Amino acid sequence: MAKGDIDTYQQDGQWKNRPEGNERASSRHDTKAEAEAAGREMAADRGTEHVIKKQDGTIGEKNTYPRSRDPREIPG
Repeated sequence: MAKGDIDTYQQDGQWKNRPEGNERASSRHDTKAEAEAAGREMAADRGTEHVIKKQDGTIGEKNTYPRSRDPREIPG
């Protein structure tokens, strides 16, 4: 992950969002859906990538904001 990308992950029974490079989470949520929505908004505001991890810690999804910055040439 590049510095500033938003990482959504679970820790200690809570879903959290943390910008890459920060030691502490910027937001905490009871559900994954709430954390994803907040993380998406943070990434869009900053123009960075949003990395959403599964409960086991593996990467489940990556989204680039704005979409035009996505280095992959895959539609969708």
